[in-house]
Amino acid sequence: MGARNILIVMADQLTPFMVGCYGNGAVKTPHMDRLASEGVRYDAAYTNSPLCTPGRYAFMTGQYISRFGGWDNAAYLPSTVPTFAHYLRMMGYRTGLAGKMHFVGADQLHGFEERHTTDVYPADFGWVPDWRQPDERIDLWYHNMSSVIQSGPAAITNQLEYDDEVGAASLRAIYDAARTQDGRPFCLVASFIHPHDPYAARPSFWNLYEDTDIPLPTVPRPARADNDPHSLRLEKVSAIDAVDFGPEDIKRTRRAYMANVSYVDHWLGRLRDALDECGLADDTAILLVADHGDMLGERGLWYKMSFFEWSCRIPMVLHVPGRTPAGMVVREPVSQVDVTPTLLQLAAEGTGAAIPEPVDPLDGESLLNFADGKTDRNRTVAEYTAEGTGQPMLLLREGTWKYTCCPGDPEQLFDLASDPNEVTNRADDPDQADRMAMFRDWAKEHWDPSEIYDRVLDSQKRRRVLSGALRIGKHHGWDWQPKRDATEEYSRSHMDLTEHDVASRYPRPVPFEPRWK
Repeated sequence: MGARNILIVMADQLTPFMVGCYGNGAVKTPHMDRLASEGVRYDAAYTNSPLCTPGRYAFMTGQYISRFGGWDNAAYLPSTVPTFAHYLRMMGYRTGLAGKMHFVGADQLHGFEERHTTDVYPADFGWVPDWRQPDERIDLWYHNMSSVIQSGPAAITNQLEYDDEVGAASLRAIYDAARTQDGRPFCLVASFIHPHDPYAARPSFWNLYEDTDIPLPTVPRPARADNDPHSLRLEKVSAIDAVDFGPEDIKRTRRAYMANVSYVDHWLGRLRDALDECGLADDTAILLVADHGDMLGERGLWYKMSFFEWSCRIPMVLHVPGRTPAGMVVREPVSQVDVTPTLLQLAAEGTGAAIPEPVDPLDGESLLNFADGKTDRNRTVAEYTAEGTGQPMLLLREGTWKYTCCPGDPEQLFDLASDPNEVTNRADDPDQADRMAMFRDWAKEHWDPSEIYDRVLDSQKRRRVLSGALRIGKHHGWDWQPKRDATEEYSRSHMDLTEHDVASRYPRPVPFEPRWK
């Protein structure tokens, strides 16, 4: 039997190249490093779409986003698509979410029984890209370079305020799990927005890097004539040339990012401390994951939306006490769609519950199979259908080789073993003709780009029309309103105060049996 409870700690825009256990010697991530030393680190983990909402939909459903239309940051997840929260509830779990998941639409739970905070991003159709005019920026919500120009320390920000709430709510959920009369095991997702831009860090974490030599990007920005079309589009998306900035700006921004990685690491440590305090540590599996990475100036690019490694690789660490080998590293490529099968296997091993028959085919495979040596799978897929492109983009990885394609763009092929910085495109190398033929056949099997294009265009049109209509007259938002009944919290006159204090305490105190009873 494995651990019964499951804690998922999710970071936003966290590249593994800025995590200590993934080889970065400058960043301070003691709690992530400890988790990796106790569990399994997946060295080639990928987002299935390098953007917040699509990546999270793949994480939640175990399916590629093209199956149900999770195209972009304003794409809604149909309520008829099951998530791991639905399946775990069927297996007897109490499921909860604290923090960001960027669900879009009226359903803001998608299987979670409890949602402890609102989301940090909007739940409506306001952020729909427009593939009819793919070369035009939507200034209202597109990224720009303000996050780089304005990077540095800050006592408080919108994002710090949010993550402080997420951390506090997650701690409370763990304490509630320990002292509740509900006998079910829990699955809790603690989802932080950091280290996502803006790159503004609390001084206590900023000061951790006072004497640190902050490295500049390894690969500089290519000349325009030497750059690939999608990178050129992303330069325009982020309006990189609208401002002037230099090496000191880049170092300051990377320092703030590293400080915010340490901030998320701090919360991981606090959550693990709470598990220890409540006697739950030995009975709780922990998964560390992110929605996508961050280019951080590599190749002159910032943020995500790219299939280069800094954007599409993510950290993924799994620790199951008494189950997963300590310090193991899995080299085979895995991705977010592998999370749902993993959670179902963990739940079955931890409780003996039967795994429900999936309503939809799952595109992933349990991460435990890789740790147990029970699979020979050596490939994964990522899709991108949002801003910065006007056609569907596809990433295929097999072994150490990575292939990307998009109608109208030159194909790309990189050998990450000999070329980890993706400097030499081997797509036209005669020696790779057979490999290119294999990847092209795989791409055709995966999807029809013209059919995907039509679906994306239709979805964008519908959502733009509806968004415009809903802005007329009285506004009724879909944003989650956390439910709270303060009349049943703390001490109230209709309660037996002694009994209530005992019920809210963990561990339970010694019995109190006064003589007057």
